[in-house]
Amino acid sequence: MATDKPAVEPLADVPDKPDPKAPENRKRGHSASHWLLFAAIVIVAAALAVFFGWLPRHKRDQQIEEQAKERTQAVPKVQVLKVLRGPAMSELMIPGTTLAYEQAYIYARASGYVSRRLVDIGDHVRTGQLLAVIDAPDLDKQVAQARATLQQSESNLVQMQAQLHLAAVTWDRYKVLVAKGVFSRQDGDTQEANYRVAEANVRAAENTVQGNKENLDREIVLQSYERVTAPFNGVITDRNVDVGSLITAQGTGLGVSTATTPGTTQSGAQGNNQGASGNVSSSVAPSTGGSQGGEMFGVANLDPLRILVSVPEAYSSLVRVGQSANLTFQEQAQDNYRGTVTRTSASIDQNTRTLLVEVQVRNRNGRLIPGMYVVVNFVQLKAAPPLMAPGESIVVRNAQNMLAVVENNYVHFRPVQIGRDFGNQTEIVSGIQPGDVIVKTITDQVQEGVKIDPEYPKQQQQGEQQPGRQSDQGSGQEGRYGNQKLDNQGSNAEKGKSGAKGKGGSQGNSSNSGGKGSGKQ
Repeated sequence: MATDKPAVEPLADVPDKPDPKAPENRKRGHSASHWLLFAAIVIVAAALAVFFGWLPRHKRDQQIEEQAKERTQAVPKVQVLKVLRGPAMSELMIPGTTLAYEQAYIYARASGYVSRRLVDIGDHVRTGQLLAVIDAPDLDKQVAQARATLQQSESNLVQMQAQLHLAAVTWDRYKVLVAKGVFSRQDGDTQEANYRVAEANVRAAENTVQGNKENLDREIVLQSYERVTAPFNGVITDRNVDVGSLITAQGTGLGVSTATTPGTTQSGAQGNNQGASGNVSSSVAPSTGGSQGGEMFGVANLDPLRILVSVPEAYSSLVRVGQSANLTFQEQAQDNYRGTVTRTSASIDQNTRTLLVEVQVRNRNGRLIPGMYVVVNFVQLKAAPPLMAPGESIVVRNAQNMLAVVENNYVHFRPVQIGRDFGNQTEIVSGIQPGDVIVKTITDQVQEGVKIDPEYPKQQQQGEQQPGRQSDQGSGQEGRYGNQKLDNQGSNAEKGKSGAKGKGGSQGNSSNSGGKGSGKQ
């Protein structure tokens, strides 16, 4: 069987392959190779630039991380010092403020108008001396009415007594006639009852007379309040009324004050700590109305004067009643005054850890006035030397004064009770013991529980006393409670004021335990 062979299709025309040796093809190949080489060079250069730019930055970041880690793990060096006792002192200087021995503000007990004013501020008065007269016509009328009522009740009493006498005589007669049978027993009982009634009427009339007498006495007493008198010997310190001023009971009104406006009298400790016995306004202002309870006059007994001071607990047992003290006043620095301890509170204030002591000084010449600043110097004391710490080492946290105590190179904040301020040093009353190590200056590195590398001052490394301890304080005239050296020069006074602003925060440490610098004693 014959096999049919497939027909062979004719081949299509195939284009001829380019000849690489042709001139035009050879140029095209060289151009592509150049572009590929250029692209490879650019890529390699970019990679090298990125690598060499990233590598230093990466190394720098690693170094910063390592340094931060080292700083975190490093133990900071902190200046520390040992708490030592200061030199023994035989005297104690405490600031205080003078107060009047007696002080009272006089209020009106009668309503009316001031018809006479007999005193002014600065006048000396004696007990019972007339200060002013109030014109109160209503009180005069009430006295006249009470007197008339009393007279009427007395007349009624006389009438009741006459009726009682008649009833007694009638009953006596009826008793005889009833016994003889002239009148019945009923008639006798009636006359007896009339006598008892008359007797009761007399007693009632007597009580009425007594009540009217008491009422008249009361009205007379109220009428006596028209005369305003001095309660004790002293000086007029305030005057808030004038002639024609309207006065209401227990107050004044519509008058013009030509004196300072008094404030509230403070208690002993409060007056001492704040350094004043009242708020004083030097301007002339209308006096307060009667509904506000304004006072007519202020009277103060200025001889003797009282001085209230707060003695630290460490010295409380050394100050006794009858002990003398030297007094120095800024306004009279050239004069020497001597006071006497008259009384103490006999108890330690739990907040300030101080003893309230009252010192009295005679003021016969009247040169001393209430409100003057005074330094009280208790001499010949034998007290233990106080513990001292730099003021910069004390911080206030949670309303408490604290020291950073170092134990086994670890910091622990401990609350302390501070006492007097000696300028660059502060007395520590309680909370630490001699020899305790404290941080000298509190920084951000000093935190609770942080380990430190303590660095002691050279003086303490050699076993000497810590530096900066009252080098200029001989017998205590300078440096205690700051620089309290009295000077008559105005420039020094101005310097003292500016200095007080700088360190006034630590001036009253013994008067407030809530924080260092709470107020000046």
